[in-house]
Amino acid sequence: MTTSTLHPPPDFIERFRALTGAGGTMTFAGYMALALYDPAVGYYCGGRPRVGRTPGTDFFTSTTTGPVFGEAVVAACTDLLGGAAAAAGYEFVEIGAEDDAGVLAGVAHPFARARVVRLGALPELTGACVVFSNELFDAQPLRRFVRRGREWRELGVRLAGAALAKVELEPVVAPWLPDDAPEGYGFDAPRAAVDLAVALAAQPWHGLFVACDYGKSWEVLATATPAGTVRAYHRHTQSNDLLARPGAQDLTGHVCWDWLVSALAGGGFAAPLVESQEAFFVKHAAGWLEQTLAAETHPLSPRKRALMQLLHPAQMGQKFQVLHARRTLGGFNL
Repeated sequence: MTTSTLHPPPDFIERFRALTGAGGTMTFAGYMALALYDPAVGYYCGGRPRVGRTPGTDFFTSTTTGPVFGEAVVAACTDLLGGAAAAAGYEFVEIGAEDDAGVLAGVAHPFARARVVRLGALPELTGACVVFSNELFDAQPLRRFVRRGREWRELGVRLAGAALAKVELEPVVAPWLPDDAPEGYGFDAPRAAVDLAVALAAQPWHGLFVACDYGKSWEVLATATPAGTVRAYHRHTQSNDLLARPGAQDLTGHVCWDWLVSALAGGGFAAPLVESQEAFFVKHAAGWLEQTLAAETHPLSPRKRALMQLLHPAQMGQKFQVLHARRTLGGFNL
């Protein structure tokens, strides 16, 4: 049993005990859901800003570059839909937005309308839609496992006095766990991300799905990440102490692209494709990129610097990937 170096706040301990009882235990996925989404103590339910480069924030993402990211998203989605005239028949629905404005704030677009769904809420989708998200799926609770002998044991969290401790639970058998792995190998399974993709695909809508996120293939997760992928972020510092500061630090892990592709394909989406963020925008927003770069004559203009952050392989261009797919009106059963 491994105990965190920092004790959780009293209100978090109270919520934990309410769910498990004194000295009780929950899975790590349950703990992550509590620490991130609980209405009273969850990290995402607090009022302070989390994203940005200002003091007090914890991480930055593509939206931190300003409206350039939204413009690039509009250009790419318009291209994938077949042009502005076609895009005019679609509603743009952003899921998991950090604020009520969303990625299209102040950005001209051809869509019939735009709607923002805040993080933690599942939207109702119908008709022709562009369903967009940025770092939504990596924010879903992950199940954590460790290899012991020929078995996989799920990791849990226990309240030990005034501290939280990592514990190993009973053996688990699941078809998506690797058949063979060395002793002590950690496998972090983003199953809630799959459930979310399935829930979105099950609704009666057609159109374009675009998810910007970071993840790995199942093979890489199963063979090349022996410590798992879940990490904590607090004040722009990465940490492996996942039980520290519950409700006050971000918890995130890589999605499994193979699983999300399968979830969309099973929901009637044709040929879901994962591309690096760099390749996605270069291929599908090429005209907009050319016009934007031509209009920015100064080599150090803010917009050029923002584009560099979005596209450069050493920055966000390769760190993030984009999963996109189309579903026609006849691609699913109403």
